[in-house]
Amino acid sequence: MSEELSDDDVTTAAPGHPAGRQRTALLILAAVGLLLAGFAIGLIARMPLQDKGDDAAPSAVDVGFCQDMSVHHTQAVQMAAFELSNGSDADVKRLAYDIVTTQQNQVGRMQGWLQLWGKPLLGDSKGYMGWMTEAMNEHDHGATHAMPGPMATMPGMASDQEMEQLRTRTGTAEDTLFLQLMLRHHQGGVSMIDYAIDHAVTDAVRTLAQSMSASQTSEMQLISGMLTARGATPLPMS
Repeated sequence: MSEELSDDDVTTAAPGHPAGRQRTALLILAAVGLLLAGFAIGLIARMPLQDKGDDAAPSAVDVGFCQDMSVHHTQAVQMAAFELSNGSDADVKRLAYDIVTTQQNQVGRMQGWLQLWGKPLLGDSKGYMGWMTEAMNEHDHGATHAMPGPMATMPGMASDQEMEQLRTRTGTAEDTLFLQLMLRHHQGGVSMIDYAIDHAVTDAVRTLAQSMSASQTSEMQLISGMLTARGATPLPMS
């Protein structure tokens, strides 16, 4: 099991200029990588990378999803770490602990696969989500839309200012902000997860994306209820 993280164990993530974005993401991945190194190989060994009857060569979708979702997940781990350190509500802290352990595990798998594939841990310096090149179905509404190409930041990501607010708040104010930021963060990852389910080549990546979809849908429902109970409203999508 993972240990709780303190403020000193995490580094805030931020969008920005491509070069700065890459440096920040590298620092993020390096910090989490230290926590993952001990069990990543075991996770990889238990989750085959080969499609049945296929050569399992990863596509741009498999690689891009693992690169970008690792960064997206890592910020969720950071936010959950702040809640574990500074929050006051036992149910919210329990949720935060689940997010830390689950998403660290998933980042470990994705980083391990990238290393096995001989691919960099970070994607194109021009932006995120450039691997989402085809129009995709909106799972909830049946509509389709085309992706706009590489984006400076991924949907749902917290800004520097928001991460600093989360880091410095305590008690119920921390609990509420964490729930608001995490709900938006989960919502922002839906398009990448759905795209990977529909377009990834390897069974392993599709299976992981399906697992993410199930767990985060459940968590979004839980968080929405927690916010309603606190008289708080969700944040608009960033």
